[in-house]
Amino acid sequence: MTATRWLAEYAWLPDRSEPTADVLIEAEDGRFTTVTPLTGAAAPTAGVEVLTDAVRLPGLTLPGLANAHSHAFHRALRGRTHGGRGDFWTWRDQMYAVAVRLDPDSYLALARATYAEMALAGITCVGEFHYLHHGPDGTPYADPNAMSAALVEAAAQAGIRITLLDACYLTASVDGGPLAGPQRRFGDGDAARWAERAAAFTPDGGHARVGAAVHSVRAVPAEQLSTVARWARERDAPLHVHLSEQPAENDACRAVHGCTPTRLLADREVLGPATTAVHATHPTSADLALLGETRTGVCLCPTTERDLADGIGPARRMADAGSPLSLGSDSHAVIDLFEEARAVELDERLRTRRRGHFPAARLVDAATAAGHAALGWTDAGRLAVGARADLVTVRLDTARTAGVPPVGAFFAATAADVTHVVVDGRAVVADGRHRSVDVPAELRATIAEVTR
Repeated sequence: MTATRWLAEYAWLPDRSEPTADVLIEAEDGRFTTVTPLTGAAAPTAGVEVLTDAVRLPGLTLPGLANAHSHAFHRALRGRTHGGRGDFWTWRDQMYAVAVRLDPDSYLALARATYAEMALAGITCVGEFHYLHHGPDGTPYADPNAMSAALVEAAAQAGIRITLLDACYLTASVDGGPLAGPQRRFGDGDAARWAERAAAFTPDGGHARVGAAVHSVRAVPAEQLSTVARWARERDAPLHVHLSEQPAENDACRAVHGCTPTRLLADREVLGPATTAVHATHPTSADLALLGETRTGVCLCPTTERDLADGIGPARRMADAGSPLSLGSDSHAVIDLFEEARAVELDERLRTRRRGHFPAARLVDAATAAGHAALGWTDAGRLAVGARADLVTVRLDTARTAGVPPVGAFFAATAADVTHVVVDGRAVVADGRHRSVDVPAELRATIAEVTR
């Protein structure tokens, strides 16, 4: 891979509270080799001749964004679930109707289009919380990891990295109800067989790695939680878990186990610095303390949480307790990490009726370095020498961003304002267009195929 140079009008450098003007960024073999603010006589206005080979990046350049929680096939549901009042559980029935229609080929096509939409939004890495493992009746494919391979290939074709979070999903309810209907394709029988299948999958290409997931305390019996946690620890792999997304989950866990889901996970050694709790919308004060004490991360997905009327999680209290915060687009009602990031602050304002909970730099960290760390890519998410050469540029002259100071971009920009995306030194998006995928056309075709 050849060396590449970019000249950013503004760049958000590590450990700075606001963007820096006129930054020369160079990369070689997929890593940043130079990140240099230009000042004085070397500024772009005085040194155009020596910078003629640099790609100009007008606007604000950020590290690559990390989408720490995705269910790729949920993208087919966008705009289709608003016909009545409903709730999370009625939405889930519609989600299952899509799930039964997918096979490795159609899932590859849908995920490729979805991941390419993420690339257009500035996302350079996705955490795919994957539980759609087997055929519609629960029978494994000839390759038991065919669906996993389809997702990894989809990310490669879309030009982004992926952490495949292989989810253990064994039961339909906290009290151990059996999987039925569409759920049958999620299950491996028990955690030992899940671990055997997950261990057999070695993804091709340096763009992918494998982590683990406990779908939820509804889906993995208490006595088998430690099997999943041990599998992840032995591989130094990230471990994610849906946690307290719904009050009904908390109530059922108390009824069966006499404790909250967070307490149950702590007792089974699931929590810890390599673990990320997704949502954590309805924790108790004791739950927050447990998450913070164990340095368990929390992935917030505000656009999905509001779409499903789940509620507003206590983001500021989580951060104060010691839990790193990351972001995800989850069901893909919206794919826009700028919206997810500012929603962390704005939803907290709604919940508390006070402003000023998270400065812009904290929101940038949640969308970049913290998200990559939650997915096991600790060498990404920073515009710094030695880091993976991921960058995202946002225009500051659109109808949304004109007149906005660079530090305020996270409160004004949308995914539509992204112009350039580079992943591991390779340009994936240029001038607002994906370089290899016709994203709208592929989304239309693949969604029509699984919803007709």
